[in-house]
Amino acid sequence: MNEETDNVVKFTKPVGKSTPEPWLDPGAKPLVEIRGVSKHFGDVVAVDDVSLVIYEKELFSILGGSGSGKSTLLRILAGFETPSRGKILIDGVEMTSVPPYERPVNMMFQSYALFPHMSVEQNVAYGLKKDGLPAGEIRDRVAEMLEMVRMGRLAKRKPDALSGGERQRVALARSLIKRPRLLLLDEPLAALDKKLREHTQFELMALQDELGITFVVVTHDQEEAMTLSTRVAVMNQGHFEQVGTPGEVYEYPANRFVADFVGNINFLACTVSGVDGEYAELHCEEAGGAVRARVDEPLPQGTRRWLAVRPEKIFIDKECPPREHRTVLKGIVEDLGYFGNLSVYRVRLPSGKMLQVSGQNRVRTARKTVEWDDEVYVSWDVASAIVLEE
Repeated sequence: MNEETDNVVKFTKPVGKSTPEPWLDPGAKPLVEIRGVSKHFGDVVAVDDVSLVIYEKELFSILGGSGSGKSTLLRILAGFETPSRGKILIDGVEMTSVPPYERPVNMMFQSYALFPHMSVEQNVAYGLKKDGLPAGEIRDRVAEMLEMVRMGRLAKRKPDALSGGERQRVALARSLIKRPRLLLLDEPLAALDKKLREHTQFELMALQDELGITFVVVTHDQEEAMTLSTRVAVMNQGHFEQVGTPGEVYEYPANRFVADFVGNINFLACTVSGVDGEYAELHCEEAGGAVRARVDEPLPQGTRRWLAVRPEKIFIDKECPPREHRTVLKGIVEDLGYFGNLSVYRVRLPSGKMLQVSGQNRVRTARKTVEWDDEVYVSWDVASAIVLEE
């Protein structure tokens, strides 16, 4: 038995309970307000005039690559950095100049920063002892928190006798023991291997839901952000490219950067040749001619656009599928990869353009239905494509 992956805590939401969406309620009061915040380090602009509201009980992720400004923004929220411009409010109270130890905030660092000479229970109790709480209360709260993160049986161990997943739970317990209004997590799962990281994501979600504490997670991992979050802010070069639910960010990206950064996607360069109701007519040389796509608003004729299609939205067949309401293209399988649960194909169109296609392996077979150099048809529903500005 693998104790790190087999003992996952399972929480079940009541039937019919829906996830609240306070950002859709004009009367909802935000817990965190970031107003026009910028941070300069000399000539380098790390955070560039960002504004954001985060609501109570959200599990909010700030997603971005290295140097995007996400960690700097988290440190500003924690009080470890002072913004060059702008304000931070928590519960309606301005915190811009308030030191970290006076904010209703705690932070869990990527390295976990556990004291190596202290046991698990001593690490978790440290903050309460610094606050001068009675020994009995400290003992009860530590025991309750360790039970919650399933570390009670290891309370006497030192950090060097723990696995990576266990150290992560201790760091989380120490961050939560003081019951902050806001918990900031800097790449909390980065030190874990892939399988454990996937399990821990659900544990983290369940724990946050049970405690009702607002989490703000900084990560570079798109899958982690999409799995964990009520909402995601995609950050690039110090500013937000898009803020929305995981579904909105993935299925309705605001621009090419977001579409390319979050998940895999194919881009085809096109020119708008006309609009037919809710559909755009596009001329795409890479696709060999005219293609159609559903659009939310009319597009100016003659303008350049990108037609973007996710690999999982594309079907691959040896026989030509029906063309009604579909874009159908012919190509040659240049490469393929078998990943067990799915297969990924790279299909070269007559123009030389490569399309990536992925499909679930739903039939139990060791034989490939599509091979290298096969002539195939790739197709997608016209509503599955995304039209983006250049």
